[in-house]
Amino acid sequence: MTTTRILEAVEADIAYDVRGPLPTADGRPPLLMIGQPMEAGGFATLASHFPDRTVVTYDPRGLGRSVRKDGRLDHSPTVQADDVHGVIEALGAGPVELFASSGGAVAALALVAAHPGDVTTLVAHEPPLIPVLPDAAAAERARNDVRDAYEANGRGAGMAAFIAMTSWRGEFTDEYFAQRVPDPAHFGMPAADDGSRDDPLLSDRSWAVSSYRPDVDALAAAPTRIVIAVGEESLDTFTGRTAVATAELLGHQATVFPSHHGGFLGGEFGYAGQPEAFARRLREVLDQN
Repeated sequence: MTTTRILEAVEADIAYDVRGPLPTADGRPPLLMIGQPMEAGGFATLASHFPDRTVVTYDPRGLGRSVRKDGRLDHSPTVQADDVHGVIEALGAGPVELFASSGGAVAALALVAAHPGDVTTLVAHEPPLIPVLPDAAAAERARNDVRDAYEANGRGAGMAAFIAMTSWRGEFTDEYFAQRVPDPAHFGMPAADDGSRDDPLLSDRSWAVSSYRPDVDALAAAPTRIVIAVGEESLDTFTGRTAVATAELLGHQATVFPSHHGGFLGGEFGYAGQPEAFARRLREVLDQN
């Protein structure tokens, strides 16, 4: 059974879903799954592979059902960390186990740094942290080009540039920047511009996420077991490289998971991974605690 709850606060009302009982039936902590800019619905397939666990998902503030009341449009990992902290407190079940993907993994690292007692085990899957890369300046330039393509020609052009950036193998070199801007039709996307410029993935509204610098000292001092996960198909792409570099920054190696950046997805967004194998690997990692 799934119940939807609203955490009401001055700046935002945060919607979250609880699948299973609280207190948990098995005595283990709730398993919280977070992303950004992905909403709770993106974890539907992965959550279905944990029928024995109480699984909690949420919509980050300003996305999906989580309504902002502060008038802001930007997305900050530290603000999201405080929201997740509020959800964990509202659950009233003690510290959680946390699977966090992409921008959610960045927020999760900020959460552990700020609230170290909230999480027993964090599996941070491919956090897109530009500052940890040796070619950080070039990666910022590539990110800027995505924004520029989106601002100039709309979502189709922005997504084509984003796919080109995130699928590039290795460091961002002169060869990368010499490429022509991809045609959206090449990826099966319409080139027509609908006029909107509010996409959190393609605009600069989420740059605080990809520009975040992990607090290594705070993370090392936390009691949380931190696992940085990387997809086997992602290893030399942008988010694979950031995952490996983040793990090295924390003094260990990245843990390899099946598939790619969206490896846990079913048919939610037409970018399916290997959700059954991914869930099996996640269960193994969590059970090692």
